[in-house]
Amino acid sequence: MQKIKKEDLNQAIFDLYDAYAHNKLERRQFIEKLSVFAVGGLTLPTLLSFMMPNYKDNLLINPNDPKLDSQYITYASPKGGGKIKGLLSKPIKSKGKLPGIIVVHENRGLNPYIEDVGRRVALEGFISLAPDALSPLGGYPGNDDEGRELQKKRTRQEMLEDFIAAHDYLKNHEGCTGKIGVVGFCFGGWVSNAMAVRIPELLAAVPFYGGQPQESEVPQINASLLIHYAGLDERVNAGWPAYEKALLENKKTFEAHFYSDVNHGFHNNTTPRYDEKAATLAWERTLSFFKEKLS
Repeated sequence: MQKIKKEDLNQAIFDLYDAYAHNKLERRQFIEKLSVFAVGGLTLPTLLSFMMPNYKDNLLINPNDPKLDSQYITYASPKGGGKIKGLLSKPIKSKGKLPGIIVVHENRGLNPYIEDVGRRVALEGFISLAPDALSPLGGYPGNDDEGRELQKKRTRQEMLEDFIAAHDYLKNHEGCTGKIGVVGFCFGGWVSNAMAVRIPELLAAVPFYGGQPQESEVPQINASLLIHYAGLDERVNAGWPAYEKALLENKKTFEAHFYSDVNHGFHNNTTPRYDEKAATLAWERTLSFFKEKLS
């Protein structure tokens, strides 16, 4: 089997995967278009396998890490899906109450990568809650393809209510100081921006390559924002100039970073879109931001 390096792949392959991952191509269409790049001994199955997420070998935190108390809980979301399952994580040796962080998944439910991010956050001295917006449909089904299909069956606004309810649950948790931030990826980046609009008491929001709110909604934002964009992500980046203009005009507290030559999803270390340098820097900035804003 030919050894693949992402540096050797045409950018068009990553663009195809982005279109597929965001429901702009059906799986059959994705495979058909991907087959064009299966040349020179590179087989389609090998290429397809390389592009798909590998959760088994890439989790950074052991789900049974002895330093963590990490367990699934269920909370009420009366304006959303009713009852929502989420992974609640906190450090075992925490003294007193901790600031809280909501971790919001992509457009495929609470997969192992997002659970891993929730645990990473907790090990840094926070109590984290990573909800699963697929809960009303049975929860994350075990693979991302099915997860995307399920998530398409719910509306974005209804799912937003589930994450707003998660904020309220965590804010009132006995182990939380009541100071809350949110970090989200892709769809979760849009949710992070939207929560900043909808929740006046939210202190900090960190959208990774997330869709922007309407300009008319920006005056409602009270939270400080740390915004991460992938340099090659033309689709999401197209909304930034108008968002930046509205943030400046309304004198909002924000910081935005563009990471050059990386793709949408660069923080996700389970796919070849991952960029270690950019992801590490963005995550260091994120943790420092939360420690400052939620102290």
